Amino acid sequence: MIDQVTTAGTFSLDGQDFEVENNIWILGDADEVIVVDAAHDHRPIAEAVAGRRVVAIVATHGHNDHVNASVALADEVGAPIWLHPADLGLWRRVFPDRDPDRELADGNRLDAGGVAIDVVHTPGHTPGGCCLVLPDEGVVITGDTLFKGGPGATGRSFSDFPTIIASVRDKLLVLADGTRVLPGHGEATTIGDERPHLGEWIARGH
Repeated sequence: MIDQVTTAGTFSLDGQDFEVENNIWILGDADEVIVVDAAHDHRPIAEAVAGRRVVAIVATHGHNDHVNASVALADEVGAPIWLHPADLGLWRRVFPDRDPDRELADGNRLDAGGVAIDVVHTPGHTPGGCCLVLPDEGVVITGDTLFKGGPGATGRSFSDFPTIIASVRDKLLVLADGTRVLPGHGEATTIGDERPHLGEWIARGH
């Protein structure tokens, strides 16, 4: 079971603010779930959880618009927050007095309600960016690493275009064509729809 919640708020970095809508993904079954990218407002997320046990709150990366509701949600539902340690500096810009509870790492296997979730470290948009592969569901949750139409932005601090291209090429485009891509913003796509455009993304440089 994959539920989607959408919230809106502000992404802030390098002295600039951008109004954004974020996708929050809730993975699991009728009894327990994992929440991915608790953004902007914890209340609609908690409402969608609907009393189920929250095994973990996972941040695909440390940008404020992907973590800024995580502490309030964690306090409400009593769940640990997971983040790759390479993004701890970004996290501390939002929460200087409270660190995440667990460290995401490449190769981790998480589980909620019988849904297996494999953690894949995909740096580039941020140093600690991670994607979540659900092998039995034919799904990958990509945060801001891969969208319909190309990789995530790399024009700001802590990002790098060659690194995100390597992550997308070597970690994501190797998945099966039919794998559904559920990003942190915007519409879903599939690996098969995106793979043919890798050369175009490299040529345009973003």
